[in-house]
Amino acid sequence: MYFINLLPAIAYVLDMRHRTGGAYSINEVILASALAAIVFPIFSVQPLTIVGVTGLINLFNYTDYTIVVEHWGIDYLQFQAWMLIWAAIFHWLFAVFNICDYTRFITDMTSETFGFYVGIVYIQKGIELLILEFPHSQSGGWLSVTVAILFALTVYFMQKAGSMSFGPFWFRKFLSDYSFALAAVWWTGFTHIPGYIKEANLEYLPITRAFFPSQDRSWAVPFWELPVKWVFVSLPFGFLLMLLFYFDHNVSGLMAQARQYPVKKPSGFHWDFFLLGITTIVSGILGLPAPNGLVPQAPVNSESLSNFNRIDVEYEDNEGVVPYQDYNDWKRRSEADRHRIEHKIVRTSLVEQRVSYLAIGLLTLGTMTRPLLVALGTMPRALFAGVFLVVGWGSIEGNGITHKTLFLLRDPKMTPRGHILLSVPKRKIALFVGIQWLFFAMTFAISQTIAAIGFPVIITLLIPLRFYFGPKWFTPVELSLLDAPTANSPAVMVSIGKDIARVTGEGLEVAPDTGFAGTRLKGRVASDVAGEDGDDQEAERLRMWRIRSREDEREAHIQNIASIRR
Repeated sequence: MYFINLLPAIAYVLDMRHRTGGAYSINEVILASALAAIVFPIFSVQPLTIVGVTGLINLFNYTDYTIVVEHWGIDYLQFQAWMLIWAAIFHWLFAVFNICDYTRFITDMTSETFGFYVGIVYIQKGIELLILEFPHSQSGGWLSVTVAILFALTVYFMQKAGSMSFGPFWFRKFLSDYSFALAAVWWTGFTHIPGYIKEANLEYLPITRAFFPSQDRSWAVPFWELPVKWVFVSLPFGFLLMLLFYFDHNVSGLMAQARQYPVKKPSGFHWDFFLLGITTIVSGILGLPAPNGLVPQAPVNSESLSNFNRIDVEYEDNEGVVPYQDYNDWKRRSEADRHRIEHKIVRTSLVEQRVSYLAIGLLTLGTMTRPLLVALGTMPRALFAGVFLVVGWGSIEGNGITHKTLFLLRDPKMTPRGHILLSVPKRKIALFVGIQWLFFAMTFAISQTIAAIGFPVIITLLIPLRFYFGPKWFTPVELSLLDAPTANSPAVMVSIGKDIARVTGEGLEVAPDTGFAGTRLKGRVASDVAGEDGDDQEAERLRMWRIRSREDEREAHIQNIASIRR
């Protein structure tokens, strides 16, 4: 997790350093990551959510630089400090007035669109980093492209090994868990091979003095020197940043505590968002890029803290989870023949603790020491372009937008008979995924302009659109097949103030907050299928949904684990 947290952050700061005149560089991003990774495991309610520097704050920061420095000549770090001060105030107001409760309205329609956008932006940034290698040296540029692609492929296939059936389980899990670290060490060493490779003059990670800012300044930013006019100009910038963090951080927390992770301790979204405001204002005063919840790393942390075991393939599980006590009971009952039956991999428990995340924070802070900075300086910049590529592709490959679009393009005769989307009219699938493509296109388009800081508004607008128009355009059963709640864990719903039935529909006809078909509606329609009403179109859709083969469910679970790890 130390490498998974650190390498993407350094990749983001390479782009930030180039676009902000060196205001943010390696020491700033390390200190920002360490600040969050020390504060949150000690003071947060739920320390499963990994907090650090994201690629989207990179986009936000260099857009600010273009506006306030290149157009108006204002001191950049002073403006950033006030922007983060305002953002922190908005964080605290949202936390005090329980605005985090409204994250229960976030569903896969919104989070998949956001994830797809993040994936495309990351791949774009990876390509831009590689383009920057060519002015220095043509041979170095092409070698950088080779190293970046090979690094990305190495990580990708090592993570794939976790879901393969070849080799012992412990070895496959080792390759999957340490794919980033092993690939980084291997390809860093590769670029130092004497001869033509060494002579290609690759660009390496720029480093500076230990525990000092990258520029010639003190750590404290003199934000009080900013003209009063620009103090208030920074206010809307701070609100937009808070809006980004509201969505990004809370979705990270929801994903880290999703139903497939057997979380027992309750969440604390409001306090944790208040705490994020504190780290935000400290980042502004110190001249650091503000950290927030990391969408890819948060569920990976929960994954790494999960205990996996093999169990009888016919044993009933709840979204890939079998309680540890039930697993032990099965193990004792089947001691004689459990080695001869087909197995599946399930989670049996989740280690909910603060020590490992705190250790990551201390290790990250230690990275600012001179020996480790020198070690980082041996890593080629191309390797971090590869980080962008593999993380971006992971967000695209396992995304629901990708799967639904490919389903619409697939030859119907080549589609498995038990496919869940066969029970939904194609025009409804096209409408659902078309809305996602539209909002992705608008978000991506605005992020290519000077108005890029407004992209959180477009993503956030998809939440009320889904709430108000989703139930009007789709039936409850269609929504249950096409969409899913992001807040789907009882431990999460304790924090955001509502009963889980309002989101999932358990014990109800229809979930009031999401429009999904409730268990009572499913049971009633299933009864109609068994009786004389078997011709009803709605009943037929639900019947096809209910008779999906267990093999398809197991495959979906395996793909879900693999996509989260990527």
